[in-house]
Amino acid sequence: MTKKAIGSLVCNLVICAVVIIIFAVSLSPDALTVSGKNDPITKGGSETKVSLMVNVYWGTEFIPEMLDIFKKYNVKTTFFVGGMWACENESVLKDIYAAGHEIGNHGYYHKDHKKLDYNRNKEEIEITHKVVKKILDYDMTLFAPPSGSYGDITLKVAEELNYKTIMWTLDTIDWRDKDEALIIKRATQKISGGCLVLMHPTAATAKALERIIVTIFDKGLTIAPVSEVLKSSQINL
Repeated sequence: MTKKAIGSLVCNLVICAVVIIIFAVSLSPDALTVSGKNDPITKGGSETKVSLMVNVYWGTEFIPEMLDIFKKYNVKTTFFVGGMWACENESVLKDIYAAGHEIGNHGYYHKDHKKLDYNRNKEEIEITHKVVKKILDYDMTLFAPPSGSYGDITLKVAEELNYKTIMWTLDTIDWRDKDEALIIKRATQKISGGCLVLMHPTAATAKALERIIVTIFDKGLTIAPVSEVLKSSQINL
């Protein structure tokens, strides 16, 4: 059996195990009760640090180039990875982690979490956690909802699973607009300490990345993983 086949088998076994657990939880009469709200985080409190959040569910071919640029400037940041993507790209995930970057949870199937019930929200987050734990032996604590879509149930589930829900301060919208100059402008024009900048592994973003990093440095700011940017605030991680 090939390594890829073994990886797929492991992912499938993890999914089956978690689904069984979630089904058992769903039998509780309180399972769908929403109490309280763990507001999503859009900015940290650091005056000097910012983060470049890379949401990954596609664009694998551009990640090596981005990793090389991050390495060139000694930058560590956060990659939020989809569970299905992680199953299919174990070696790339390991490369990201080995390079010293933080890994965050981006759900399993890239679903619209606002439209999901309690159980489906939990499946998306928990299965992805199990997959990354199996591959990297790493426990993620940050969850970025796909497309920025979430509801009260999403926030409740994330909190129950010991996750902080992360949104963004600045959005490059690089998934839609392939204009390198526009991506640079969106990432840097209004940047300040504590900002979380959302991007994806696209061709235009890879081309813009070096200029983005240099511009941020020129503004007297440093780039760090999301968790470090949040540690400087009042957020209890």
